[in-house]
Amino acid sequence: MRQSLYNVARAKATLTVALRTNGTVNGTSVDLNENKDASRSAMLVVHTGTVTDGSHAVILQESDDNSAWSTVAAADLQGSAPTIASTDDDTVFELGYKGSKRYLRASVTTSGATTGGTFGATILRGFTRRAPIAHS
Repeated sequence: MRQSLYNVARAKATLTVALRTNGTVNGTSVDLNENKDASRSAMLVVHTGTVTDGSHAVILQESDDNSAWSTVAAADLQGSAPTIASTDDDTVFELGYKGSKRYLRASVTTSGATTGGTFGATILRGFTRRAPIAHS
């Protein structure tokens, strides 16, 4: 069987697509060990719609227990965490994760927004210790 991304990866929403204004929003956690398949790698994908104003700083957070969260260390990232601006309409940002924690989530802090911006984020997890991933 020819290997495909569909067989080695799975996408899970962490930030629903929404209009964001000033404040901090933490995304839904994503379990890298869902179905006991132990994903060894992940990528945060942020997708924007219309961004009118403000600065939207997106970070990736990690946790061992799904309750105590910390920002992922730069050494465990591939690429740079995005800060979304008004020039970023219809843009996709990618941020790789090579750390060892079980849970991930996106977090965004918006400042200087009057109207804000619309965007969401997905965590793509893959390269499991068990193959292939079962899709539901």
